[in-house]
Amino acid sequence: MKIATWNVNGIRARLELILLWLQDRKPDLIGLQEIKIVDNEFPHEEFERIGYQAITHGQKSWNGVAILSREPIDLVQQGLPGEEENGSRFLSVRQNDLLFATAYCPNGKDLKHPDYRRKLTWFKSLISHWETNNSSGQPAIICGDFNIVPQPYDSWRGEAGDGTMFHSLEERTVMKELMDLGLIDLYRLHNSNDPNFSWWDYRGGSFHRNHGLRIDFILGNKDIANLCTNALIDRDYRKKKGELTASDHAPVIAELSAND
Repeated sequence: MKIATWNVNGIRARLELILLWLQDRKPDLIGLQEIKIVDNEFPHEEFERIGYQAITHGQKSWNGVAILSREPIDLVQQGLPGEEENGSRFLSVRQNDLLFATAYCPNGKDLKHPDYRRKLTWFKSLISHWETNNSSGQPAIICGDFNIVPQPYDSWRGEAGDGTMFHSLEERTVMKELMDLGLIDLYRLHNSNDPNFSWWDYRGGSFHRNHGLRIDFILGNKDIANLCTNALIDRDYRKKKGELTASDHAPVIAELSAND
């Protein structure tokens, strides 16, 4: 089974690229972030045509998340309770015995901006929700764009970035609190300390200079980690494909073996 997450930076702008990627990589279950479209305008038929069901939690022009699946899925939670003012940023479904969630965590903008405190509060809400709803021992995954750099080697700036936006102690603390609920970073499980990234600014030739951040994650509990055989960042789909412009994020993919 192939799991993936991708901040697509606009479903309308990236639709043809996403369809190309789906047919090329053939993932089974995908979390999308920043779809930037309301639910009743989501192009379900385009995904159904190539074998994917979609459940969405959209928003006009901003934010928005969706989950695509080859197998039937059922909605569990649309939106993070108590955080409605921060937009459409959380969605969870069930596929058989697997709980699968995707999140688009707030950016925070700047350490001195009011949105920074809102970001930390949003994370506290996510931690509370995950702790309350994932105590049954079922296989569980949460993936998405977390807008936090967990360790210095997850940033092109290394330790020079410590204390700055996305690299601050408070952000890293809330990320650790989430992962301390029994979640394991599947990419890091198979790629110990390599300086590979999932996001590069469009400006300043950042991608070609590899001035990036690793802020997109697939986090699974122990049941999932025991099944995970590989994980990678799909850098090739951060590149322009013909006339199709890429998102500023690359997809992240994890492969799971069958559960015997």
